[in-house]
Amino acid sequence: MINTTAQPENALRRDVVNLLAERGITPTQQRILIAQELLSKPQHLSADQVLHRVNNQTNTVSKATVYNTLGLFSEKGLIKEVIVDSSKVFYDSNTAPHHHFYNVDSGTLHDIECEALKVESFPEPPDALKIQDINVIIRVTQKT
Repeated sequence: MINTTAQPENALRRDVVNLLAERGITPTQQRILIAQELLSKPQHLSADQVLHRVNNQTNTVSKATVYNTLGLFSEKGLIKEVIVDSSKVFYDSNTAPHHHFYNVDSGTLHDIECEALKVESFPEPPDALKIQDINVIIRVTQKT
């Protein structure tokens, strides 16, 4: 994540360009805009939310560019892809290990620190495979 507090716009842009270059990502104008939006604070955004936020009166980024860039950022470890269900994917700027509450009513994600969830044991994976990551999503709704 990029520290945006009390940082002039040109310094923020420079930090984003450097971060992209460190990860082997060519810092195009569109990628810089998307990274600035995503990495400015801990957040969970859908591709459509990113598209809406980066496009304004002076910027136009295509939907395909947003989706391709999010895939690249995820592949390079800048963000985490959180698949809530087959039709709902969020991009998480917090890449540290953690889990999520998914509010079914509002469609929002909230972080759960790893320490707050205790898992006593894991099943043995099939031969020649190892556990790479564990991502728990707890679906919640309003109490009635």
